[in-house]
Amino acid sequence: MAHDIIRILSDLHFGDRASRIDSLPALAPLLDGVSQLVLNGDTLDTRPSDQPTATAALRAEVTAFFARPTPSVTLLTGNHDPDISTQHALELAGGHILVTHGDILFDDIVPWSRDAAAVRERIAAELAQLTPTARDQLADRLAAHRRAAATIAQRHQTERHSLRYALGAAADTVWPPQRVLRILRAWRETPSRAAALVQHHRPSVRFFIMGHVHRPGFWRCPSGLVVLNTGSFCRPLGAAAIDLSPDRLVLRRIECRRGEFRPGPMIAEFALADA
Repeated sequence: MAHDIIRILSDLHFGDRASRIDSLPALAPLLDGVSQLVLNGDTLDTRPSDQPTATAALRAEVTAFFARPTPSVTLLTGNHDPDISTQHALELAGGHILVTHGDILFDDIVPWSRDAAAVRERIAAELAQLTPTARDQLADRLAAHRRAAATIAQRHQTERHSLRYALGAAADTVWPPQRVLRILRAWRETPSRAAALVQHHRPSVRFFIMGHVHRPGFWRCPSGLVVLNTGSFCRPLGAAAIDLSPDRLVLRRIECRRGEFRPGPMIAEFALADA
């Protein structure tokens, strides 16, 4: 019987050559013993592409695999799968935990990408269409991000040829070298950006759970907020899982053993009662 544990993962990027997930059944051990699974964005890429049939097939595969009664699965949107569901965030533990993909922290979603300038313009246009009251609501801002993300087409994500994929991924993310500096800057700024967002929109939140920047770990902010990142199933930094029980939050590594992904050693543990 499943324990009363909620497990949170993110950034599976299933179907992308960079993902370590070759088949969804390899995730089965991560579903054992939990009552609820939360997939916090970028489960796959559902954005427009020149291979819509392939995208539809991947989406159908994900839907079929996670359509199971135990554990129940909650799909939150990310910038790569903005239409995977209508739910962009999740509040847990009486409002002390906020789970969302994390791109909301950046007004261009992915500051290091080739699309950053175009995305910034589209998000600004989406926000401009909102009333001042709606523009200040977290739910409305998240929805604006999703509408903007849905207009950005896939590029290297659809490439099947390994060399062309590698060249395309480099062109989109790490070349020229200034893009690496933008990645490092985004990593450095993420905790303070999360703290500012929480202070403005959800001041009772003590734990902010995200993915997006593919950097697993946790950071304590001066305000007392703890920012936790579940990394990515893509190389090189790897993935982590968050397990929530009624009284504690555990961040742990995910290990791949004999072709299966399993919960690994604990990175950090927090008492929810203290929240």
